[in-house]
Amino acid sequence: MTFGQRFARFATDVAVRRPWLWRLFRPFIRREFDRMAPRWAQMRSADAFGSLEAALAPLSPPPRRVLDLGTGTGQAAFVIAERFPESRVTGADLAPEMLVQARAAVPAHLEGRVGFELADASALPYADSAFDLVSLANMIPFFDELARVVAPGGAVVFSFSGGSETPIYVPTERLRTELERRGFTDFAEFSAGRGTALLARKNTSL
Repeated sequence: MTFGQRFARFATDVAVRRPWLWRLFRPFIRREFDRMAPRWAQMRSADAFGSLEAALAPLSPPPRRVLDLGTGTGQAAFVIAERFPESRVTGADLAPEMLVQARAAVPAHLEGRVGFELADASALPYADSAFDLVSLANMIPFFDELARVVAPGGAVVFSFSGGSETPIYVPTERLRTELERRGFTDFAEFSAGRGTALLARKNTSL
């Protein structure tokens, strides 16, 4: 891994274990992703979202309100919108320059269905139970906020394009433990190429 990739892994590990320390890493992560924004889409492999697509396939009924956290240049948001034609997808990211690229890349046939907003995943500007699906592709999770914004019966999908070699990566065991504590069940694991994904549903009684 490069220094930047090692730093991303370190920041991920710390943020997952001690979310209150995220504020120390946030300025550096934002600056790094702003710097990479103009070439970010070209840095992704052709099969980067294969595991995400595999995890989306069994979702039923199709989600109508979707949040793609850490959306970057919007590629995962576009994948989700294509999969679920009746959905409204909001892509949220911490890096303003990533959102500039994402807004410029919206395909004509997805205009009006995919939008992008500046947001910090550790303190989301959305109401409780606002989304039927939250997707995180190569993204640091903040579990309390995830549990808050996912509606009862809704789902969350974590995907990592390079599996355990992804710089921003959380082991499946850790994801399951944190989600179970917050009322998520029905876990399913997926793989495609080098990528892995985890799907979970929020208990309908919550």
